[in-house]
Amino acid sequence: MKENFGEVIQGQFEKLLETHVDRDLLEKADGQSMFRDLWAVVEKSGFCLALVSESNGGIGLNPVLAFQLITAASYFGLPLPFGETMVVSGALNTPLAGPATLSGGAGGKHPKVAYGADADHVLVARDGKWLLAPASSITSQRGNNLAGEPRDALLVANGAPHDPAPWLEDGNLDSLGALVRAAQMRGAMQRALEMSIAYARDREQFGRPISKFQAVQHMLADAAGELAAAGALVDNAAEAWGGPDFTICAALAKSRTGEAAGKLSEIAHQVHGAIGFTKEHDLNFFSRRLWSWRDEFGSDAVWQEYIGRKVCRDGGAALWDRIISVTQGAVA
Repeated sequence: MKENFGEVIQGQFEKLLETHVDRDLLEKADGQSMFRDLWAVVEKSGFCLALVSESNGGIGLNPVLAFQLITAASYFGLPLPFGETMVVSGALNTPLAGPATLSGGAGGKHPKVAYGADADHVLVARDGKWLLAPASSITSQRGNNLAGEPRDALLVANGAPHDPAPWLEDGNLDSLGALVRAAQMRGAMQRALEMSIAYARDREQFGRPISKFQAVQHMLADAAGELAAAGALVDNAAEAWGGPDFTICAALAKSRTGEAAGKLSEIAHQVHGAIGFTKEHDLNFFSRRLWSWRDEFGSDAVWQEYIGRKVCRDGGAALWDRIISVTQGAVA
């Protein structure tokens, strides 16, 4: 029953995205601030509350299904802080009115915060507490990432204090953001791969579709394998939501998805040739997001170093048990 409920939720969300997100919107959003009218539609739908318990006024969706909604949003290119709002509301288990975002940085200064100047709430960590800062206590300076998404510099004065979620290692917000970006990269990779397969079927060279060439088939198969491996670890980390292994599972998901994003976007552009780099082709909307998201909330190297240090601290005797405990969902 729960699985059917999740499928219904997913289907409804995808219909909403199909209705409201198109190429024209993506072009308009490039380098612009958040569209408040579009946010009102998404917020009214209630999907941002997927991770908030039913008893607290949310949907109470299985976390794996909830993060698949974030994947769906990025598959369509939804230019809103949907994932950020979902995880902030979920981590606090509180419905929030208006868009929310988060920053893993410490202190009062926070560079490159997603939709920071547009958010009604910003969750930050300070002095062992979480602060949920309202827009009225934030000074902002506009900025953008390579994909043209808002990445604003914030100066946070104060906010409502909250105890950090005990299941997050050291209350670190970076792991929350890392899993959001990993789930988003999965969606953008799905879209880029589908575009590449369709283009290979349509594009002819030497009198036949390039999809008939073995080299192209191998490249597309490699891309599909990268997507599958990354997606398994995203689901694995989502399944760890609320548990003691969440941070390391999020680290594995972000580092592996970042690697996959680099390889898959390279293959996608090889298949498309020069046209894939032009703004006239839709691929650029998704490859630029992949290149940007790969570095946000910790790059591949940052999280790989974290994983390595954690393994070394635990000792070699604990390595196999640790691998089994944090990847059960990924190999099930």
